[in-house]
Amino acid sequence: MARYCREVTPSVLPDNLRCRVSSLYAASYGNLKAFLPLWFTISNPYGNFLSYYNWPYLYSTTPLKNSLSKYIDFAKLNNPDNKPRLVITSTDIQKSESVTFDSKFTRIDADHIIACAGFPFYGIAWTEKDGRYLWDGSLQSNTPLREVIDASPKDDKEVYIVNLFPRIQKEIPENMLDSWHRARDIMHTDKTDNNIRMSKVISRYLTLLREMHDIISNVQLDDKMKESFRQIEKEYHKLAGERGAIIKKITRIERTEDVHFLFEDADFSIKTIKNLIKQGEGDAENALTTK
Repeated sequence: MARYCREVTPSVLPDNLRCRVSSLYAASYGNLKAFLPLWFTISNPYGNFLSYYNWPYLYSTTPLKNSLSKYIDFAKLNNPDNKPRLVITSTDIQKSESVTFDSKFTRIDADHIIACAGFPFYGIAWTEKDGRYLWDGSLQSNTPLREVIDASPKDDKEVYIVNLFPRIQKEIPENMLDSWHRARDIMHTDKTDNNIRMSKVISRYLTLLREMHDIISNVQLDDKMKESFRQIEKEYHKLAGERGAIIKKITRIERTEDVHFLFEDADFSIKTIKNLIKQGEGDAENALTTK
């Protein structure tokens, strides 16, 4: 694919034009390591290309599954002593429910991962896994902070959020494609502020419970009240230990973009990939050194 990108999107092209040409090429021919158009598959279950409007999706994720199987050490990933854990989310198409896969409780394989990557608005196929049909987790929550809180250790949590969809864009859309692009970014940008506010409220409740516990534990109680207190104390320690000080600190790594294009995600040109890596490193370093 890299060879094709060099041929189709030479570096002499302006960034905005290169992005469009590369995206158009990927939409037509796919990416040999990630997705393949159904019209290039031998066993297309939905008929010939002329009936594409009846297809439920346009691209197969079999190449992505093969890439994951080749490059990921799933034995190491699923080692119970391995840290950090992998927590990924998908969406149940039929039930409109968020589905979480946690390497602590589930043996993660390539199917679990691609089940979290099927994006219907780009025509990416769903994945059938464990009797469920699954799409990308972003349809429910693109920043699964709730799942991280549930999965995190009992200690105070320091959370790092990488926002791939720009929160701020100064330019107003100039045409319909620009409008769709900006709407897409807004729908998928980080929306965890409410989760953070609720975590602070819960932390405050737990602080009050802790203070009340300390007072009651130093008061003389009769046998009946002692037994009631022992039962309550078990639940208190569970809540205080597992949900105490839910979030200690949030660090956000925000992405900006120079080119606003609806199908920028399909730009696999070498120059764009290198620029994104460099930009990500810079954004992360800036966020970590200024926090």
